[in-house]
Amino acid sequence: MIKISFQDKIRSIHHSFGGDFLNIRLLTPDDAEEYAALRLEALQLNPEGFAMSYEEEPINIEDKYKVRFASSKSMWTFGAFHQGQLVGAVTLIQETLQKLKHRANLTAMYVTPSARGKGAGQSLMTKALSFAREQEDIEQMYLSVVTTNHSAKRLYRSVGFESYAVEEKALKWTDTYADEEKMVLFLS
Repeated sequence: MIKISFQDKIRSIHHSFGGDFLNIRLLTPDDAEEYAALRLEALQLNPEGFAMSYEEEPINIEDKYKVRFASSKSMWTFGAFHQGQLVGAVTLIQETLQKLKHRANLTAMYVTPSARGKGAGQSLMTKALSFAREQEDIEQMYLSVVTTNHSAKRLYRSVGFESYAVEEKALKWTDTYADEEKMVLFLS
């Protein structure tokens, strides 16, 4: 009898992607360089979607992500690969304090413009939520999204998230403000 660990099961799942296949899997230290490039693209193209600015991202970010992807006790980053190229990612962060361990946050969701509208975001969300449901402690999922990102809000609602608050002027860069909608999904 062959035993397959949960890590092996979730390491690689294929999804349809406009007639082609999309591979959704946990990122490893070997993915750090490609993820760093995706992250910088996200911060440049969609500054309103992230608390960190492009200028604040450290210089040697590949090393930062190598370390993060090597240790996955409470933070996991999933990548969407199309024809071997990273086209999207999302990070799941479980709270570590005893009284908050039942909560987790989805952060840093990004899909490249060329992959948008083809199911990459949906596949990433499905994978992250499936993984969260497999964790024994996680009961609630939280995320924040800028109120003007209607396609992301539709995606989050389609997988069960509900809005519970709007934080006005949550983000500011130069003279621009962005409001954030706070969303929650109860897994149990």
